[in-house]
Amino acid sequence: MTGQRRTIAAVLEAADDHPDVEELYARASSADAGISLATVYRTVKLFEEQGILDKLDFGDGRARYEPASRAHHDHLIDLESGNVIEFVDAEIEQLQERIARKLGYRLTGHKLELYGVPLKDDS
Repeated sequence: MTGQRRTIAAVLEAADDHPDVEELYARASSADAGISLATVYRTVKLFEEQGILDKLDFGDGRARYEPASRAHHDHLIDLESGNVIEFVDAEIEQLQERIARKLGYRLTGHKLELYGVPLKDDS
């Protein structure tokens, strides 16, 4: 692995959000000014093909990424700010298992994305 790929990998590993390629480029190029946008695109594609990264599409026209090694979680996307909130809910997990069994399946995986806007304080 090249030094630039290591830098990009480190940026991805340190991310606590779901950056797109432009955001990855900005972060990586601040660590190594020699990194080009094309290098970030190629590296992200390679990491995705190798199962290192998961590509996420939240319907906003931007492909976002997170390490594939992260523990299972679901996403709530704030439609006003674009923030992506990760969460785990045992009740939802159990419900999905029950639904799969009811339909005659053993669940082997899933992705859950919820979309919403913040509740307004009416006080």
